[in-house]
Amino acid sequence: MTKQRKRHRRRLRPIIWVLLAAVLLLVCALIVRLSGCTAPNEAEEVPAETPETETATPEPEPEVSTAEFFFTGDALIHGTVWMDADQGNGTYDFSGIVENVGRLAEGYDLKYYNQETILGGTELGLHGYPTFNSPQEVGDAMVNMGFGLVSTANNHSLDQGLTGIERSCEYWKRQEAEHGVHMAGTYNSQEDHDRIDVYEINGITYTFLSWTYGCNGLTPPEGYEYIVNIYTDHVDELLEQVRQADAVSDVVIVAMHWGTEYSMEANDEQRDLAQRLSEAGADIIVGNHPHVIQPIEWVNDHKTIVYYAMGNMVSAQIDEPNLVGMVGGVTIQKTVDTAGTHIEILDPRADLIYTYYDPGYVNFKVIPMKELDEAHVYNAAELYEKYKAKITEYDDSIRIGVELN
Repeated sequence: MTKQRKRHRRRLRPIIWVLLAAVLLLVCALIVRLSGCTAPNEAEEVPAETPETETATPEPEPEVSTAEFFFTGDALIHGTVWMDADQGNGTYDFSGIVENVGRLAEGYDLKYYNQETILGGTELGLHGYPTFNSPQEVGDAMVNMGFGLVSTANNHSLDQGLTGIERSCEYWKRQEAEHGVHMAGTYNSQEDHDRIDVYEINGITYTFLSWTYGCNGLTPPEGYEYIVNIYTDHVDELLEQVRQADAVSDVVIVAMHWGTEYSMEANDEQRDLAQRLSEAGADIIVGNHPHVIQPIEWVNDHKTIVYYAMGNMVSAQIDEPNLVGMVGGVTIQKTVDTAGTHIEILDPRADLIYTYYDPGYVNFKVIPMKELDEAHVYNAAELYEKYKAKITEYDDSIRIGVELN
């Protein structure tokens, strides 16, 4: 009996070991599964770890600023013009005469004109041709239409001597203080003459300069040479001033009183000076003095746009070409990016105006030429086409029309 039990126990031992082995295998399998591991013979390929890719820094967007610049020609205030503006009470109102110029300039950020006759005011005594002195209300009318740049260096700057310039400068300093108007070309101190003023419009800095070929044979009194910028025999000084302005401003605008009176073509001096001014740093050149219009062109590989002569904005001259004036406009664009600052003068454009008056030199009115009709002048449409062709004679890329959309 005892032996049989022993034999039975011997038979059970292998079964128990098998069961224990099976349990162990099962436990191991569970452990492997729970740990995420696999047996060596069931191993899967694990892709090699790759370093994280660095995110590229995007290029910053360029900063682009623009300003629209409008300009026109000579306010040549003959005696009959200011007589027509006389209100009969010691004051003058030119707003009705020039209001259409303001209409054409609507929407522009910066507006310029040339004050051909000195604004010494009524206290100095008003004068017409040939030694002008005009009511200061001429300036009031232009400032009230938003004109903020005025050139005063011209052949009539010394018509009323040192007193005329002093009174004119005082008037424009008041306009600067009250309305932010900037005048250049005549000065009442050496300090004002020598200073390179930098202004700003829409984030674009600019300097405005004004020079004349001379003053009808008149010269500043000794010790007062600074009162008017005369470039004849002083071209190096003019060019140095442009270089200084270019060093401190994004844009340099130069008003040049030059050329041959009553000639509708730019002369050799104008073209030579335009190139030299461009090389010195001028970006926009606006010319006056001939009292007729002259063509427009790019110089120095499209660096500088030159309006050789704008003609009269308003006058009482009698010949047809003298009654035709020009208005112009350009877009100034400034781009700042990682490469630096880049300035472009874009879309140079122009159109024509006409000074109309009734017989007897009354009812003066500046009218856009495309709005003239037969009641104003004979063959109005043909007249417009004739002078419009002069604008693009040197460069047919100039756009006709100055209104902003």
